[in-house]
Amino acid sequence: MWDKRNALELAHQLVLWRRMFHSNPELSNEEQKTSLVIFDILTSMDIEVQKFASHFGLCGIIKGKYPGPVIALRTDMDALPITEANDVPYRSQHTGVMHACGHDGHMAIMLGVARMLSLCAGEFAGTIKLIFQPAEEAAPVGGAGFLIKDGILDDVDAIFGLHLWPDLPCGHIGIRQGALMAASDRLNIKILGQAAHAGQPQYGVDAITIAADVIQGLGHIMNRQIDPLETATLSIGKIQGGERYNVIAQEVVLDGTVRTLGEEVRKEIPVKIKRLLDGITAGQGGANALDYQYGYPVVNNWAEPTQLVIQAARQILSSEAVHDDVKPVLAAEDFGNYLLKTPGAFFWLGCAKEGHENYHLHSSNFDIDEDTLVVGTKIMYKTVLMALAHYEKKRNLDAANQPVLTKVGYGKVGTIGVR
Repeated sequence: MWDKRNALELAHQLVLWRRMFHSNPELSNEEQKTSLVIFDILTSMDIEVQKFASHFGLCGIIKGKYPGPVIALRTDMDALPITEANDVPYRSQHTGVMHACGHDGHMAIMLGVARMLSLCAGEFAGTIKLIFQPAEEAAPVGGAGFLIKDGILDDVDAIFGLHLWPDLPCGHIGIRQGALMAASDRLNIKILGQAAHAGQPQYGVDAITIAADVIQGLGHIMNRQIDPLETATLSIGKIQGGERYNVIAQEVVLDGTVRTLGEEVRKEIPVKIKRLLDGITAGQGGANALDYQYGYPVVNNWAEPTQLVIQAARQILSSEAVHDDVKPVLAAEDFGNYLLKTPGAFFWLGCAKEGHENYHLHSSNFDIDEDTLVVGTKIMYKTVLMALAHYEKKRNLDAANQPVLTKVGYGKVGTIGVR
């Protein structure tokens, strides 16, 4: 039974869990100790836990009193290769590794929801899957794909997730139907020239000057070849080339990322890039190689699950605190992979602390208002219960509208008629 005493104890426990995870971060695909801790906590609640052979992900399974829909919640587990700058008692104990993207809070919230649901399992129909996902930060190939390959969504009616969001104050959420976060793709371009003495450039092909023209050309693609009403951006974040100050560079490597909110424009961009590269390099006597990796897809929220989150949040927060048509951002999240397979919704959970300087995600100073842990737990718990009821009702309506096949006998010959 859930009562006020349980609520106070859980609020305290959420902070303890979050600080434990924050102090002991692990990088993508290295979340072994984190996984063991979560396994022990879930089993202490008498929750069945599914392990996987090829990664450190887990799935807690809570079955209600009766069969019914299957609703999944997902959290991520991995940290970032960042040295924490915060001077707090719970700062990272692992130099060069930090929970700078809020995954410590995400795990604490999921465990809070697990505890609440474990105390009321006899009161609902259906099954809840609690997905603890590794390697969300391992773009362009994140951990969502591992779990999907393992069949985690095969029986799921809907999936929900959240992300701590320092652009919103604690006690607020942000969500929208449709594209919430961008597709994120990665490109690696090699410009191949011919080395020569700097005093005799006519005998070489300068990969650096070609690269400069390529970078300008990439800007022209985005400014002049993409519909200005589409959302798309291309950034080159790393340039490496040349061997010596007096040698014409033979090779330059460009690394960058493309962010889009529409699938059609996403597919157009690498074609245009390759055409540009071939034209510029051939015109200057060089060559090129393009490695374009499609990464995380758009986080594209489905209509019905989005409305369930909004309705649940409005039962916890004021209407003014539920921002239900936020502007999309070009940050990426591999939760989008789940939404390609299954209806679901993802939302931002405000974590900025009033009266304090708040830092953005992936900052070495990132921290949260820990009161948000209770807010997130309550919203996810309410969302799950509303989703179970919604999809149970939907199943019953679908069943009522299905034609029933009956066998009608005509002597020795049977035919199937529709009743």
